[in-house]
Amino acid sequence: MTITIYGIKSCDTMKKAFAKLDSLNIEYVFHDYKKEGIDKQSVQRWVDSLGIDKVLNKRGTTWRKLSDEQKQAADADVNKAIELLIANSSMIKRPIVEGSYRDEPIILCGFDEAALNEIFS
Repeated sequence: MTITIYGIKSCDTMKKAFAKLDSLNIEYVFHDYKKEGIDKQSVQRWVDSLGIDKVLNKRGTTWRKLSDEQKQAADADVNKAIELLIANSSMIKRPIVEGSYRDEPIILCGFDEAALNEIFS
């Protein structure tokens, strides 16, 4: 399996992640939410592995623009939160790095330079 990095190309955090992976000579495939969207199976896998609190970015403008009713529904029901993430991929914390390296499964959420160094060095 290859490494896939999920996110939005213009995001500054994504640019840092691309630069870090490039500096470590890690080949990866980029999945751009804006061009390709995201499927429920992927979001469900991330939430199951990392937890909704890690995957759902509540600090961004997309979350702040939601109605109070939508926010409350997402807080009360993880399935509603997943539906919102699929409809509003900008609310998925970036980047998601997923795949395997040296036969070890990898799933990271958010830019963590130390974790990337540890895994890929």
